[in-house]
Amino acid sequence: MQNRNKGFTLIELIVVVSILAVLVGLLAPAYSKYIERSRESVDLANVRSAYDELMIEDATENQTTTKVVPLKQKIAGWQSMNTVSIGGISHTNGEGDTEHWIGDPVKGGVCEVSLTENGVLFNWKGGSGNSTEKYFFDINENLDEPIQKSGVLDELIKANNNYFEIDSNCPNSSMLPSVRSKIKKDSLLNNGTWAYLGSASNKSKRYLFWTSVHTDTVGANRTIPVIISTADNKFYVSETTTAVRNNNSSKYVTIAEHLTYTNHQQLINAGTKYDTLKDAYDAYAKLVTEGKYQDYKDTLPKS
Repeated sequence: MQNRNKGFTLIELIVVVSILAVLVGLLAPAYSKYIERSRESVDLANVRSAYDELMIEDATENQTTTKVVPLKQKIAGWQSMNTVSIGGISHTNGEGDTEHWIGDPVKGGVCEVSLTENGVLFNWKGGSGNSTEKYFFDINENLDEPIQKSGVLDELIKANNNYFEIDSNCPNSSMLPSVRSKIKKDSLLNNGTWAYLGSASNKSKRYLFWTSVHTDTVGANRTIPVIISTADNKFYVSETTTAVRNNNSSKYVTIAEHLTYTNHQQLINAGTKYDTLKDAYDAYAKLVTEGKYQDYKDTLPKS
């Protein structure tokens, strides 16, 4: 009786594998190009979304001036189209910088969408490594938002309070729980020590001080690095001196000594200004890891 289920011979298998290898070689470039085009589509959608958010915030007088969008694409330039349009601004591969468009997308880069006196600006920058993994927090967050949404400012204004201070590690604080309840999970404020202080009604005189240092751990009379953010979205990297406070017989260490508006300006003048939270944090991290505050390098949260 004949066996009709012989299967493939070795030569036939070699032929089949060879054919598959040729097909893979032909299809792989097309597949890679398809994947890259998909990444570009996601990047463009994210940049357009950032642009729309910026326009809405500008129209509602929320003075955020910059949005930073980490890019997913792996190849420099545009592969899916030769000319790209965002918010009525067009740019073509190989075209130089313009009033509203600087640079081209690159692997691991970012696009900073900002408002200038000349209108919108799309600034495509290079990055180091995976930009989305570099930060443990939302680099586009509005740091004044938690206190804005907490209702605390309205209470202070009704009470005619001319100067307030809310410390992140103050025990028995009546205002702190309301602010904490409005802090998002991916916020910078879930780490380190911070304080809101200044004016409840005047954005330009309301500040957030943040440090990666846990002040209760290092104690009082220690000079520490800080990021200072104003409610109207200006950022500075400076330094403060920790101090002991007493609230309802409970002692704790604050991010700074008792300050006045004049002191705020002095700290700002002594620091360095940055256009975005991302840039301010990068400078702060460098100061802690490579600069004069390396004693605190282990306080930086891991991404």
